[in-house]
This record gives sequence, structure tokens and C-alpha cells, in this order.
Amino acid sequence: MHTIDSSDFKFSKLSAAIKLVAVAPLCFLSAQTLALEELDGTTKDVYPVTYVDNFRLKNNSTLNVHSGATVRDIQSVDSTVNLTGARVSSTATTTAVILTNSTAHINNTLITSTRAGGLDVVRNPSTVTGSFAEVSNNSEIRGATYGANVTSYSTLNLYDSKLVGDSQAGLILRGGAANAFNSQITGATDGIRMTREHSTVPNSPELRLEGTRVEGLAGSAIVVDTPITAEIDVNNGSTLIGSNGNLLELKTGGNANMRVNNSELTGNIQVGTDSALDLNLDRAIMNGDVINNGGSASVGLSNGSILTGRLENVDTLAINSDATWVMVDNQQVGDLFLSGGHVKFGDPGVFYQLDVENLSGNGTFNMSVDFATLTGDFLNVTGTSSGDHKLLIASSGADPLSADRLHVVHTEDGGAKFSLVGDRVDVGTYSYSLIDDNDSKDWLLDPGSKVISPSTNSVLALANAAPSVLYGEMTNLRTRMGELRHSDGKSAGLWSRAYGNKFEVNNSDKEVHYNQTQRGFTLGADVPLSGGDGQWLAGFLAGHSTSDLDLSRGSKATVNSYYAGGYATWLDAESGFYFDGVLKFNRLHNESNVAMSDGKKAKGNYTQNAVTASAEVGRHIKLDDGFFVEPYGQLATAIIQRQSYELDNGLQAKGARTASVVGKAGVTAGRDIQLDGGSVLQPYLRTAVAHEFNQSNKVSVNGNSFNNDLSGTRVEMAAGLAMAVSKNWKVHADVERSMGKSVDQPWGVNVGVRYDF
Repeated sequence: MHTIDSSDFKFSKLSAAIKLVAVAPLCFLSAQTLALEELDGTTKDVYPVTYVDNFRLKNNSTLNVHSGATVRDIQSVDSTVNLTGARVSSTATTTAVILTNSTAHINNTLITSTRAGGLDVVRNPSTVTGSFAEVSNNSEIRGATYGANVTSYSTLNLYDSKLVGDSQAGLILRGGAANAFNSQITGATDGIRMTREHSTVPNSPELRLEGTRVEGLAGSAIVVDTPITAEIDVNNGSTLIGSNGNLLELKTGGNANMRVNNSELTGNIQVGTDSALDLNLDRAIMNGDVINNGGSASVGLSNGSILTGRLENVDTLAINSDATWVMVDNQQVGDLFLSGGHVKFGDPGVFYQLDVENLSGNGTFNMSVDFATLTGDFLNVTGTSSGDHKLLIASSGADPLSADRLHVVHTEDGGAKFSLVGDRVDVGTYSYSLIDDNDSKDWLLDPGSKVISPSTNSVLALANAAPSVLYGEMTNLRTRMGELRHSDGKSAGLWSRAYGNKFEVNNSDKEVHYNQTQRGFTLGADVPLSGGDGQWLAGFLAGHSTSDLDLSRGSKATVNSYYAGGYATWLDAESGFYFDGVLKFNRLHNESNVAMSDGKKAKGNYTQNAVTASAEVGRHIKLDDGFFVEPYGQLATAIIQRQSYELDNGLQAKGARTASVVGKAGVTAGRDIQLDGGSVLQPYLRTAVAHEFNQSNKVSVNGNSFNNDLSGTRVEMAAGLAMAVSKNWKVHADVERSMGKSVDQPWGVNVGVRYDF
């Protein structure tokens, strides 16, 4: 037996040559055998360990390429292709994956071609059925020319995937349909090209984008370039980006019906010669231009969508359901139909003219004007007009420099009606109305119709409110009298009050109307004085109140008041005479929030100091069975610091030092009821007549002087209850009502408690 050793396997050039000659033909034949595999009515599974280059499928065959496997080319006719976690890497001059009347499910797969397209979803020209491909789960298809090509009767669905064309479009729709969800489509030229398969095939391409980005790196996002009518839906956060600024370009007779829903687009829409566009925006935002170079364009906006840009040679524009077209230049439109839509002429201070051939429906035109130069936005209807339309004209805090009327609308036939949103436009101190002239053909803003503006009303109301705030804080002080008498004014004590007041101001002469609601609290302490006749009590008080002013048309103002002061009270038990004096210092924080006629807000704030003094003299007269009457007289005065401030809309306000002098005469009647256990209950009624003497409180608005005169007489009525619960504890409650010429108080309430040491 021969023994094997290493010398038997020594390298020999001769043996190697013999082996190469013998094996080479077999290797060549094997390579030729493995380069192409044809499936005819059969199923094939390809795994990573299987090495096969190319597949040709026909007659209902099925090819399954599993995760990790790599193939080169796939051509499928009347068959099914399933790619899961696979790779198709083609170096051939034909498309990497060709589906002809076939179905493909491509999941988490990379398809690349270095010389041709990535994916064909096509049909046999002799049939009226096509192919279907579903590409999903982070798949990517990249072609040296285009990414994917879809012909008539065929559909491509993309889910969370990418299409890339390295020298042409990312997607070419030749009469086919594509639906892309949360995907990206990028082309070296245009993002998507929509055309037709053949002049004899009537099918038009259909495109639906949901949350998808389409970008043309050297052209438009979408191009329609043959005499077809492409259907395009751009929905739910989709974006279109063209390097030339065009979102959509129609040329060579290409037409499109484009609907944009809940998406924000930036760029132009260009309509070429013999092309037509029907654009409908639904809850969308578009920043760009619609440019019509000789074709026809119909644009529709609805459901809150916004189109910002130029419309050139647009035949029909429909703006519906709270949608808005924002102009960026002077514009011309053929037919303009509004159904709850808006046309915004641009930002305030930049004025445009809109020429419309025919106007119909009901809508709103957002405009701005400048009375200083008598210029502004202008609507000109050259043909027919109909419907009822609103003008929302931007408000201003600056006064006009001219009393002339300003022309804002002209209609050739006088058919349409126009009115202002809110019925007026605010121009500084005053608001103006819109009037029709020349048999309703011309509409003008007329300074002769002026009334004070909401901003002026706010300024005057705040100036009026200060005295009411100060006196509202004082009314709760005189109700201490019942409590003090239960203590005979001989004990030191601590007390607190919580109060609320409602005032209604209606000064028709000055057109000042507002409601004022006040709420606050006061804390106090007092001690008997040893000097004098021993019947004096001196005390200290501090508190805070908030007053909310409800002005017209949604305007509001607030006054926050912080105060401290002192008081002295003299009670003579034998005669019943008393004196009560109060001196109070306030810091007022005023804020104004104005709702102007155009819906915008104007704000302003300022602070001021104030001092209030009150002196009251009366007599407590005891009657039989615990009854009593208490006539009294009071004189109160308030002085409020002058103020100067500006609202953020430019309105200038100045107020002189405000003064108020109120005299009051009244009577209180009640009864002291002795309860079991030693408690004393004192119900009472009070009535008084008060008169405001001051007739001059001047306020200047943009140099226009107003006199806040709230002088006049009012009648007051009140009911209350004071109770000595024990030797130390006293409680009190009071309600009141007053009626006057300019100021009514529907209600006032205060409750309090006192503790005697």
C-alpha cells in the first residue's frame, strides 16, 4: 500500500496547466447556465446562499427573493414578484425590474441600476390591463436614468420609501397612477414627469401625494408635458420643491386638475401655451405664483387654504369656505367667485389694485388705506358684479390728515353691494363708515360719518373709571358705624371687608359706554384716643381692588388699585352726633385691550397715583322700641394724577389731572333687636341723594380734546344688617343700588367682620 505524504501534493506547473485546460470549459458552461433562469408557471425562492443573476418570469410564475439575497435583473410577464429585505443591483442597459401585466410586493428592498431605470410598472400594449407594484418599508429604488416608470392601466403605491432618478425624473407617469405615502421622490431634472403612453391611448396620469416630498433638482417639482389632463392631489403635509421655483409646470398643451389639501407649498405654478389648469386648495398653504403663458387656468381655494402669490392670466378663480388669496402685486383676474372666501390685498402700507372682469358670490376683501395721503387698496370690477361682499379694512391709531373721502371700490354696472366688517373702519380717534356714491357704482370711506373709535372709547373709559374705583373702595367704610356703636367706640379692634360693585356708564353725549365690575377687600385696625373728650377713634386701613371694564365690540380694560390710608371717628353717645373722616392714597395700574374694527388688538398701559378724602357728619336718634333714624351728610373728593401714554397701534392719549367732588345727603333708619344670649341684631334701610359737582375732566386723544363730564345727580338705596354676635365679635352685610343720569350702580355688596379687644 502506498503511503500518502506531502510530496504527493507538491505544486507542479505542468499539473496546474493540465487542470486549467480540463476545468475551464466546465466553468464557462456553468456560468452561462447560472446567468439566466427562466420561470414558466413555476415558483422560485431565492435565499442568500443562492447565486443567480437574472430572472425571466412568465405564465403566472412567482419569484420570492428573501432577506439578504441579491439578484441582478428581473423581468416579469403575467407573474408575481415578492422582494423582502433583498437587493437588486443591475448593470444592464435595461431597467432593473420590469413588470409587464404583473404584480410586485417590494418590502425593505434596495433596487439600483447603473445604466438604466430602476422600476417599470407597465403593460402589454395589446391589453387594457396593466401592472401593480407596492413598494414599502424603507425601500429605495434608484435608477441611472429615472427611478420608476408607470404606464396606462398600471399603478404604483409607495409607502415610506424613496424613488430617485439620477439623470431624469424620479417618477415618470405615462398615463399610469401613483400613490405615495410618507415617501420621497427626487429627480435630477424634474421630480415627477406626467405624460401619456401613446397618442392613441386616452389614459391620463393620476398622482396622489400624502405626506410626501417631491423635488426636482434641476427643474420643476411636477411637469405635465403632453396634451393630457393630469389629476394631481397633494395632501396632508406634502411638499413640492422645484429648483426653478416651479411647483407645477404645464407645457406642450399639458393640462392639470390640481387639488391641494392640508399642505403648505412654496413656489410657482406655470401654465404654458394651449395648457389649462384647475387648481383647488383645501386647508392648504401655498406661497408662490400661478403663471399662465397663453393657456387657460382655473384656480379653486377652499376650507381655509391660503394661496400667496401672483396669478397671471387666470381665467377663473373660486375662493370658498374661509380660504384666502394673498396678493403680492397688482393683479387681473377673469371671473372671481367668492363663497365665504377672502382676498387679501397684502400687508398694510403696501397698496395694490385688483381688476376683476366679473365678480359674483359673497366674500371678504382685506384691504388697507392711508388717509394721510388718500391712497389705499382698490377693487375695480370692469364687467358684471353681483352678491353682497364685505371690506375688512385695516385699522390704524393715527388720525387722517385730510377730511376728503377715499375711493376703495368701483363696479362698472353697480350690481354688487359692499359693506364694512364691523360696519366701520378705525382711523385714529374716530371710526368711519362706507358709503355708496353714483348709484352704488363707487364705494368710499366717508370721514363725515365719524364716531369715536374703540381705541378712543377705551381711553375715555379708563379716565372715567378711576373715580368709580376710588369711591367704590370708600363705601364700605361708613358701614362701620353700626359696629362701632355696638362697641360704644371704646375698644380697639381689627376688621376686614370684602366688597363688590357693578357700575353701568352711559354718556351718550360723549359716546362713552361701558360696564365696570369691581371686587376687592380692605383690612383695618383702630384704637381709642385718650386725648380730647375721650370719644375719638383713630385707625389705619389698607386694601386692594380690581375693576374690569367691559367695553363695546369685545374691548376690555382693567384697573388694579392698591391703597392705604387712615381715618378718625368721633362718636358722642349722649347726643348721638358723629363725625367720620377718611384719607386714602392709591396706586392705580391701568391696562387697555382694544378690539379694533378689523379684528386686531391694540394694547396700552399706564400707572397713576390718586388721593381720596371723605368727611361725613350725622346724628344717631333713638326712638321707642329700639328704632332709630340717622340723618347724615357727606362730602367726598378724589384727585387723580394726570397721565400720558400710547397704545401699540400708535394712538396717543393724554389726560389732565382728574378731579371729582361728590356731595351726599341721606338718612338711615333701623332697629336694634335684643336677642337671647345678649346678641344685638340691627337691620336697617338707607337712602340718599348724591351729586357730582365737577364738570371738567379733559382727555386728549391724538390732539382731539374730550371732556369726561359725568356730573349729575343720582339716588342711592341700601339695606344692611349689623350684628353684635358677642362682646368681641361683630359682623355686617350691606347691599346697595343707585340710579343716575350717566352712571347707574345695579348692585353693590360688602360684608365684614370686626374683633374688639
